[in-house]
Amino acid sequence: MHFTAEDLLNITFASEPLPLVELGMAIVAWQRSDQQAVFGRWRGRVGRELPGRARPLLDLLRPDGDNPQFVEPYARTLEEGLAVVRDAGPLLTPDELHRVAARAPGSPSWVHALWAQDREAWDQLGGALRSAHETVVAPHWSRIRQSFQADVAWRTRLLAAHGIKACLAGTHPLAAWSGTVLEVDGPPHYEVHLGGRGLLLMPSPFWTGRPLLAEGPDGPDGRCVLLYPALTPLPLVGPGPAQGALDALLGRTRAAVLQSLIEQRTTSELARDLDISLPSASEHTRTLRAAGLITSERDGKAVLHSVTGLGVDLLHSGG
Repeated sequence: MHFTAEDLLNITFASEPLPLVELGMAIVAWQRSDQQAVFGRWRGRVGRELPGRARPLLDLLRPDGDNPQFVEPYARTLEEGLAVVRDAGPLLTPDELHRVAARAPGSPSWVHALWAQDREAWDQLGGALRSAHETVVAPHWSRIRQSFQADVAWRTRLLAAHGIKACLAGTHPLAAWSGTVLEVDGPPHYEVHLGGRGLLLMPSPFWTGRPLLAEGPDGPDGRCVLLYPALTPLPLVGPGPAQGALDALLGRTRAAVLQSLIEQRTTSELARDLDISLPSASEHTRTLRAAGLITSERDGKAVLHSVTGLGVDLLHSGG
């Protein structure tokens, strides 16, 4: 992602999570298999609870997150979003149809019916979105907001202390800067020149992959949206009020991991001391390392973790 000076001066955070964007990310996250230590139980619960009426969404929302944008409008309420989705029908292009139909795991006939403006197909889509939202998003909206707000608060602090490059590099463990180019390793490979349009940052507590770049709410000539994994994913956000600022930001277990690393520990020692699984300890250290809160170094077969100065500062201010 190529930035100009104007782009770097025009980077802001979204003001709030959006219902259908988060629904799209949730359906995608349910189909993925990464970060099982964090998302495994959540995926099992969604698989049991998701109504059959919502299953057509799987033809549109695929695990890589590269999905048709009309299903995930930037709307502040569910009802507004459903109206935007329905109004998008006449604007869908044949190129989009071919791409979506080729990716759909089921029969493409329903997808073709959508593009043909079949009323029954669009009613089915509206019902699928509403049903999935009622099951997967609505009951957890306060936790979704908590994760979103905590991530924005953290990155605002990171921005103030270390600048915009550190803020953006912390959105994914594989993100790194080369001059004014932000690179994230891994497929699919593509290159984007922002060209002065700027960027809107949007954390999601459901998304687990590398940051996704999408057209923003103002169209192709406006700012792009960078949707990235929130520092605290939904399964780690407690159902009640957090015990402190640090718990609200990181989740109770991840906050305990950070606190424990005031003294250097291996992954195995963390798992033992906090009574969590080894894969879970690895996931927590990976995310904390990407955020610049801990550092890790290999010592033979073991990996030693310790808190950074930024992490110490966070512990002192949020404990």
